[in-house]
Amino acid sequence: MRDIDLKTLRLFVAVADCRSMARAAEQEHIEPSAISKRIAQLEDDLGVELLVRGRRGVQTTPAGVALLEHARSVLFTMDRIVADAAAFAGGVQGHVRLIATASAIAEALPDDIASFMREPANERIKVDIEERFSRDLVREVRDGNASLGVCWDRVDFEGLAHRPYRRDRLALAVYAGHPLAGRASLAFAETLAFDHVGLPPTTAVHTMLQRAAASAGLAVSYRVVVSTFDAALRVVAANLGVSVVPLEVGRRGAGEDIELIAIEDAWAERSFAICCRDFAALPPASRRLVEHLQARAAASRPAA
Repeated sequence: MRDIDLKTLRLFVAVADCRSMARAAEQEHIEPSAISKRIAQLEDDLGVELLVRGRRGVQTTPAGVALLEHARSVLFTMDRIVADAAAFAGGVQGHVRLIATASAIAEALPDDIASFMREPANERIKVDIEERFSRDLVREVRDGNASLGVCWDRVDFEGLAHRPYRRDRLALAVYAGHPLAGRASLAFAETLAFDHVGLPPTTAVHTMLQRAAASAGLAVSYRVVVSTFDAALRVVAANLGVSVVPLEVGRRGAGEDIELIAIEDAWAERSFAICCRDFAALPPASRRLVEHLQARAAASRPAA
């Protein structure tokens, strides 16, 4: 089979998005016949039909849908390669690719990285941040797709080196008129009589709450599942359920209609960690960022 060229992949994605050969050709500044010829050759090389042409435009076949997902990923990666190379040509002296969980990104990590990049000595270091679920984060760092990861320290690091970062505490967000409102603190088991607003099952928070409920011989009843803590707070504000959120996230995002109640259970105080394959082998820019993150975290801790 011949190698698939990037131009053909871009044209295929354009046709799939526009659902029209003519509109894709106008967008990509190429003749429709040239697009048709390229995609026909691609179908011949792969041995499958990718597009179906009809009266209402162009539709992707099941094989086309599968290729579309891969094509977007390949094109995104190639664009990143070009952007990274251009950055170095423009004077960047280091590049750190960091991935983190939603909890870490929702809290102090962006501020800590911004602080790092504001220092004159680091102004020519580029830092990229991407969000991942904990299990995907560990795999990507282990496989070398990212230099550093930041996640809850109770995950299975699968042999990765890791160092302590920040700590946080979980709290229950409730509507101001909720039966639990007005409490200073409570045990997590007391919340299980009420509908919850939760994060997806693939998140570390979901897994932790499931385990805590099972330990109490109960189960969490999810009325709504959302993708972010900010979305959870909006649902709580609509009085559709209660939600377990990081205390600092709740303080920043909760409006007047939401109260935050400390969760007394020991597991509700969490620690985050910075992980990598080998701290000693990190490039200078990544090592400098790790040191900065740990220093910021240490400075934020109350004196003993």
